[in-house]
Amino acid sequence: MKPVKAAGLLATMLLAGCVVTVNDRVLVGKDRVALWQEKLVIAHRGASGYLPEHTLAAKAMAYAQGAHFIEQDLVMTQDDQVVVLHDHHLDTVTDVYDVFPGRARADGRYYVIDFTLAELRQLAVSERFRESDGVKTAVFEQRFPLEKSSFRINTFAEEIELIQGLNQSTGRLVGIYPEIKSPAFHRGEGKDISAAVLEVLKTYGYDEQQDRVFLQCFDANELQRIRGELFPAMNMSVPLVQLLGTGPNFRPALTSEGMKTIASYANGIGPSMQLIVEPGSVAGKLKTTNLVDLSHDLGLVVHPYTFRRDLLPAYAADYGELLEIFLDDIGVDGVFTDFPDLTVEYIESNL
Repeated sequence: MKPVKAAGLLATMLLAGCVVTVNDRVLVGKDRVALWQEKLVIAHRGASGYLPEHTLAAKAMAYAQGAHFIEQDLVMTQDDQVVVLHDHHLDTVTDVYDVFPGRARADGRYYVIDFTLAELRQLAVSERFRESDGVKTAVFEQRFPLEKSSFRINTFAEEIELIQGLNQSTGRLVGIYPEIKSPAFHRGEGKDISAAVLEVLKTYGYDEQQDRVFLQCFDANELQRIRGELFPAMNMSVPLVQLLGTGPNFRPALTSEGMKTIASYANGIGPSMQLIVEPGSVAGKLKTTNLVDLSHDLGLVVHPYTFRRDLLPAYAADYGELLEIFLDDIGVDGVFTDFPDLTVEYIESNL
C-alpha cells in the first residue's frame, strides 16, 4: 500500500520569504528545516514507557497518543527477514533461553541472526530486563510488569502496515523513523541490511525526500554508502539522520568540519542529550554546547534522544522542565521519547 503524499508534508516556515534548496533539503530562515511540522514527537521504540518496547501494542499506543513519528530499530534474521528489535541480541527482551537452550554463541548471547523468523515467532517479548543468578529484574521497575500478557516479535513490513492502516482509518499522517542497526556486524554475517531495509521502504512507498520517513544510523560510512551508492542504484532518496553517541569515536563529528561533512550526506542529526547539555549541569547552571546552532546553520534538523519521565537528568526537576529546556530554550526540532503522550501534551499547551 503506497501512502498518500501531501504537498505540504515537507513543511517549511517561510521566514523572510527566503527558501533555498541544498543537498535535497529545504533551508528556511536561519537555514532551518522542519519535516512536517516544527516540533516533532518521535515515539522511541513506541510508547515504551507504558508497554514492552517495539511490540505492535507499543506502536499502536504511541499512534493513539499522538506521536508524529514512530521509531523502528531494525535487525535481520537468518532467513533474511527484517525484524523490529533494538539489539541484535535476544536475551534481554525475550524468553529465548527457555525456548531455545543451547543456541547461544560462545559469548553466551543469543543473536537474532542465528534464528529464522518462524523460530523468532515462538518467543515471548517482555519488558527489558537484567538477569543475575537466574533472577530477572526490569530495567525500569515501574513500567509494564515482566513476563505478563502476550507480545511477539514483528517484521518491519508488519509494523509499516499497522501504521499505514491507522493512517487510512484515522486520516492522520504519522511517519516512520527506522534505524539500521549494526551494518558492519550484518555485513560480517553475509547480509546487507541497508539494502534490505531500503527494499522494504520502497515497497511501501517511502522513496522520496517528502515522504513521512527519516532513516537513521550511527555508522557514518554506511549513511554515505546509502546516499552515494544505494539511493542511485534503487532510484530513491529519503531523509537521512546521523546518530551521534557520547563515545570518543564521535568526537571528530562534533567539530565544525565534522558537521559540514555530515551535512554533505545527511538531513539531520540524532545526538545524545549529553551532547547538547553537558553532564555535570545542574538546575539553573546549564552547560550547553553549540551543536544545535551549528546544525541549524548547516540546514540540519536536530532530534536528540532519549526523553524519559522516569530517568531525568539532574538539571530538570520534572519532565515538563526537561522539555522546556530542549524545545523552548535550546530549540531542538523534535525529541525521541518513551512518553509520547506527555510530550504531545506539552507541545500543544506551550508551543
